[in-house]
Amino acid sequence: MNLPPDRPRPKSLSDLFVSFTVLALQGFGGVLPVVQREVVERKRWMTQEEFIEEWAVAQTMPGPNVVNLALVIGNRYFGLRGALAALMGMLTLPMFVVLTLASIYHQFSDIPAVAGALRGMAAVAAGMIAATGIKLAVTLNRHPLPMPLTIGISVLSVVCLIGLRLPMLTVLATLGTLGCVLTWRALKP
Repeated sequence: MNLPPDRPRPKSLSDLFVSFTVLALQGFGGVLPVVQREVVERKRWMTQEEFIEEWAVAQTMPGPNVVNLALVIGNRYFGLRGALAALMGMLTLPMFVVLTLASIYHQFSDIPAVAGALRGMAAVAAGMIAATGIKLAVTLNRHPLPMPLTIGISVLSVVCLIGLRLPMLTVLATLGTLGCVLTWRALKP
């Protein structure tokens, strides 16, 4: 990928590893909002549009979406070695934190206050994800499809997933393919 030479980018594999370790450790309840803020707004490694495109790719791959996104971003700058550095940053230290917290949770899970605190954290995580979705939706103005059609596909996705409880893979395969074909046709001269 040809990036402008003056564009900010990770300085090294170590920078990539440390950056994704820090991102992962901040992501209690969901890393996506943190990754978007850090990679797009703070570090400026990507534009909002590039982030949306890479996020779309990450969601089509099997496995945790944010881990896939780390792989895609790492690969973008340093190829396979970058993908592995970002992956290790995303997983290594957080794995030890999760194992420690799981052990502690096992000791105290019967306490009602602990269960209540976790429900409160789930609400915050849902709010963070919703806020990120709203922030990323701004890029839809620059999408080649007309806004009503884009919103229609988005709403139909939500209805299929939440209302009809269709499998995500089915919704992604059908509506994702529809979105890709319509966009391709809109871009075709």
